[in-house]
Amino acid sequence: KNPERVAAGLKATINRPNVSDEAKQRAMERLEEMGVDIEKPSRRTAHGQLGEQRVLGGYKATLKNPHVSKEAKEHAHDVLEENNAI
Repeated sequence: KNPERVAAGLKATINRPNVSDEAKQRAMERLEEMGVDIEKPSRRTAHGQLGEQRVLGGYKATLKNPHVSKEAKEHAHDVLEENNAI
């Protein structure tokens, strides 16, 4: 078995909400035995980048929405330029 894939599966087990605490504990123990770091990324890091991408996607949608004011479109354009997203 590929140890990297096994570790990825065990990490997924730890992060799934529908997995029992007992199974999560076994997965953590197995990862420790394998010498794999099981520290979770911070929520801010893990979700911050995705959240930022969604916000920028919303600004891009604003540019194409016919029901949005000219001022809002200008603001969206400025934000996208500042973030090198256009």
